[in-house]
Amino acid sequence: MSEMTIDEQLAILMSGAEFGDERTKENMRSALRERLIESQNTGAPLRVYCGYDPTAPDIHLGHTVTMRKLRQFQELGHHVIFLVGTFTALIGGPSDKDGARPRRTPEELAANAETYAQQAFRILDPELTEVRYNADWLSRLTFEDVIGLAAHFTVQQFLARDNFAKRHANGDAIWLHEFFYALMQAYDALELKTDVQLGATEQLFNLLAGRKLQEARGQKPQVCLTFPILVGTDGVLRMSKSTGNYVGVDEPPEEKYGKTMSLPDAAMRNWFELATRWTPDQTEELLADVEQGVLHPMEAKKRLAWEIVSAFDGDQAADQAAAHFERVHQERQLPDSMETRVLSGPVNVVDVIHSAGFSRSKSEARRLVQQKAVKLDGETVTSIDVEIVPRGEQVLQVGKRRFLRIVEG
Repeated sequence: MSEMTIDEQLAILMSGAEFGDERTKENMRSALRERLIESQNTGAPLRVYCGYDPTAPDIHLGHTVTMRKLRQFQELGHHVIFLVGTFTALIGGPSDKDGARPRRTPEELAANAETYAQQAFRILDPELTEVRYNADWLSRLTFEDVIGLAAHFTVQQFLARDNFAKRHANGDAIWLHEFFYALMQAYDALELKTDVQLGATEQLFNLLAGRKLQEARGQKPQVCLTFPILVGTDGVLRMSKSTGNYVGVDEPPEEKYGKTMSLPDAAMRNWFELATRWTPDQTEELLADVEQGVLHPMEAKKRLAWEIVSAFDGDQAADQAAAHFERVHQERQLPDSMETRVLSGPVNVVDVIHSAGFSRSKSEARRLVQQKAVKLDGETVTSIDVEIVPRGEQVLQVGKRRFLRIVEG
């Protein structure tokens, strides 16, 4: 267990937590202090978990907000459970958007879940992490079990939730299966016998439902810690694969760096506070320098981009990504190394983009061309019918950061 005092541990673990009101925050702070004292006295680590629905194959920076907090619990000697929501993701729970999330098929979720844990280990210690899948127990619940869970909650409690309240007031549809999401997440806490659960601020209702269910079934109610959302690279909407404003933890260092540099200045604080290893004091000092004109926002953003790459890929990769950005984007030079493709005859540009791995599908490749995001030797490709005719050496650029050298052969 940690040699830190309870107050020191509490300060670390509560850092960044937000609940929407001070009373809830103080209640959870007191509950966590009590659990930490109990853990210290008994020598038994706290059981801490956070769930992640595999609705897409990639883990992005938005997911890592709670993962970093899980890592802090690990470093303080507590037991961390990384829960993959292979069943809850089937439900399509309510998000912070104005409607339900789309439902996924079991096959889609199984494919996405395959890489989730491995990506998470870029932050979490694999030796100290227990990985669980909630389909293992939720899929075995009977309809009678579900009725028993539902009996602990009222419709009024659900409608009081901000997301549901807005949709109800607007006359928008609220699907019955969305109510089940909170029941299933509450059951996860019961099944895992957790002391602490982490989540995003808009999930507080679900976490509190876990407390209620634990208490009803004779368990000590868990401590709930919720954290703000990380905005995407657009600086407005929450980071999401579906909106395309994300930075994936498994993306190449140059891609992470370049995407971070596209972040609006106004969103830097959100990223420094939630997506870096910086202390609050370090963040405040840097942002104060920006506000006072001592440090240019571009330089601050470079430090942010370097820190994000370093956290996942190491200092050397961060240095190389920074050099790549300056060479390609600031000096408008081509990167030192590019993948090479040999063409023996004319090939449609869409086929070249897709075969190079620059798009997930030919449909996406066509969209990139139509969005004027494709250049051949510096000239914008204006039609999806363009064929690349091999002659000497040419450079195909897709977006701002992907390059392919094409040679005649």
